[in-house]
Amino acid sequence: MISNTRILCFLILLSLSLNTIQVLGGDSDKKDSDSNPKKDSDSNSKKGSDSKKDSGNKKNSDSTGSFIITCGSPNDVTDSEGRRWASDSMFLSSPDSSTTAKADYMDPTLPSQEPYATVRIFNTTSSYKFSVSSKKRLWIRLHFYPLSYNKLKEDKAYFSVVANGFTLLNNFSVATTTEALTQAYVVKEFSLTPVTSGNLDITITPSPQPDKSYAFLNGIEVIPMSDIFQTTPFVGFADQTIDVQNSSVQTMYRLNVGGHAIPPAEDSSGGGNRTWHEDFAYLIGAPATKFGVTEEADKSVTIRYPSNVPEYIAPLAVYNTGRSMGPSSRINQNSNLTWYFDVDANFTYLVRLHFCELEMEMVNQRVFDIFLNNHTAQLGADVIGWAGSLGLGDGSSGKGVPVYKDYAIHVNHHSGAEQVWVALHPNEKTKPEFYDSLLNGLEIFKINDTRGNLGGPNPKQVRHCFSNEFLTIEENN
Repeated sequence: MISNTRILCFLILLSLSLNTIQVLGGDSDKKDSDSNPKKDSDSNSKKGSDSKKDSGNKKNSDSTGSFIITCGSPNDVTDSEGRRWASDSMFLSSPDSSTTAKADYMDPTLPSQEPYATVRIFNTTSSYKFSVSSKKRLWIRLHFYPLSYNKLKEDKAYFSVVANGFTLLNNFSVATTTEALTQAYVVKEFSLTPVTSGNLDITITPSPQPDKSYAFLNGIEVIPMSDIFQTTPFVGFADQTIDVQNSSVQTMYRLNVGGHAIPPAEDSSGGGNRTWHEDFAYLIGAPATKFGVTEEADKSVTIRYPSNVPEYIAPLAVYNTGRSMGPSSRINQNSNLTWYFDVDANFTYLVRLHFCELEMEMVNQRVFDIFLNNHTAQLGADVIGWAGSLGLGDGSSGKGVPVYKDYAIHVNHHSGAEQVWVALHPNEKTKPEFYDSLLNGLEIFKINDTRGNLGGPNPKQVRHCFSNEFLTIEENN
């Protein structure tokens, strides 16, 4: 008979294991690349063209180990921001299995002519191979500009993209996506866990349906990045967390709240050439109050990064501006500052909120609550209180000190639920000096599911119409 002590130990261990929800993580090597002495020996014995290609790949990365690749161009090119894009031909495992073309029209909304002036077209499965750091996470960006290349119909391009066993895109249609987003081009960005083998394969495969489907790419970026993720509280599930650090993610949204768009060249050092968009289009609510007011640091405010918020988390421009609710306490207590985002159902999302107090200097001056999809994510958020606890050591207040907070939310598949709502509301219980809310930046990342998949369905064009009923937040834990 099992003793009561042994049963008690088992129950304690079971309870601890349930506190953190695991998703498929580990390194981004292929699922069939487990340690095999014979395979390693065979790999080490290859000295011919493969080793030459690996050597060439390393030479064509920059000093940071990044690969900035233009697809379909026989020569290296430079974009409007001065970034050099290398020709993709030497990174292809089989260059003869694809064709190239030039764009016959450059849309004026393109951020630069490169890498969108040329394209590589695939009718069969093909792979790009890169020699990368075995210890660094990787930003992967895929650039697409849909045109009738070589007289191929845009709506015939359906394909999947896999990176070392992780599905990035599944049956993806660039034409459908750009039409739904009313954009001329689209960039898909991902962050992969470290590739411990040092060999990154990006494989692109045309879909079996519709008939005569093809695939194409205009540009690829592979950029080593610092590990910016950690275990994150799971909103709606008390005492549960999500292990984001060991997960691969897709960037869904990245906003400079209250400020201007930030192009890759103006991203923070070590940030990986990210693009930060304006938040204006995502605000919802009553017309008179939904935009709140924008804030900008005056000359007396110096942004000071604390030791646990490195500059690569977000550039200075994100923390130099923000959006608050406005000066009327009465109006603020009866409304919310709300952002709305379309997402893919049946995934968990990391919502990262960036804060930096530009006006207040003392705790309990501006205190607010944070809600995600009508669930309470944070009660009593006090940016000065958070920043002051970081301990800059100079005796100053937390004014001008960046802070960021992460929350995870799961989005189920049922009608009307394929969205993430972020709402801020003044906290009345603490009786702050000002009934107001504040946000400086916002990022949303999709976390891979248990099958190592990040691919969602192609979007549908949706026209949103919001009524005042969405402005009331229910505190559902």
